[in-house]
Amino acid sequence: MDHSGHGSGMNMDLPPFTLGRGLEFSPDPFFLVGCLLAIALYGWGVVRLRRRGDAWPVARTVLFVVGVLSVALVMCTKLNDYGMVMFSVHMVQHMVISMLSPILLLLGAPVTLALRALPVAGRGNRKGPRELLLMLLHSRYMKIVTHPAFTIPLFIASLYALYFTPVFDFLMSSKPGHLGMMVHFLAVGLVFFWPIMGVDPGPHRPGYVMRMLELFAGMPFHAFFGIALMMATQPMIGTYKNPPASLGIDALTDQNAAGGIAWAFSEIPSVLVLIALVFQWYRSEQRVARRADRAADRDGDKELAAYNAYLASLQARGR
Repeated sequence: MDHSGHGSGMNMDLPPFTLGRGLEFSPDPFFLVGCLLAIALYGWGVVRLRRRGDAWPVARTVLFVVGVLSVALVMCTKLNDYGMVMFSVHMVQHMVISMLSPILLLLGAPVTLALRALPVAGRGNRKGPRELLLMLLHSRYMKIVTHPAFTIPLFIASLYALYFTPVFDFLMSSKPGHLGMMVHFLAVGLVFFWPIMGVDPGPHRPGYVMRMLELFAGMPFHAFFGIALMMATQPMIGTYKNPPASLGIDALTDQNAAGGIAWAFSEIPSVLVLIALVFQWYRSEQRVARRADRAADRDGDKELAAYNAYLASLQARGR
């Protein structure tokens, strides 16, 4: 089966890829509408909080918007067109939308914003928008899909079970298949990083050390995937075996580049997440220390006095 056309109806006579040409505007309608809607809803939440006098960190808003723009960058520019015929460009799309965009979006704390901004149920209605969201967050479904026993295998399977089986070629043979695959990548990234980031409330909230272990449990498999592509001696993905002659690229060289991109991206998000976790851990310890100081001020530091009395009693026994 010849996959060079992908059945997408897209013009395959693309000129050689350059970064400037790849960033030209070429919107996918689904992702364009989705990105605009995400920013509009987030902006509505922030405005609603501000109007009633509640603060919302500017940094969170910036991170969320940058996260949405990162999705638009890979899905609403010529990168998406080149990604249909160049494995290396597709891998950039995959890595950004599954490993960089989710981290930025989650650092924007959209669930927390929704819980604070959504109206509560009226007296005659037990289930308003906020109550429905809380029900979803505490549902058995969310407990399953955010548990590491589910998220880590899903994260790994999204690489090996997709690229090293006929599933990838099948999805790339149609525009709806390609669209569904990219949505899947974004969803997998959000589900994987949500409990690890720990910014928004959720059913699975491990401690900071456990979050780091969850992060590193998936990253080696990601690196091995990239290395496997780099070390291959022949093209492994049917879709990219016959790139358009106008691009002037070799399929194996392009595949090796895709492997290098996948391998490199296993490091970048890890560093970003680790920095975020260390910062959260530090702030958490600071809050605990401030609560302890306030408690000591209220009770006259009874805990310290009791400890000193205990030491004094030990000293008296020694005498």
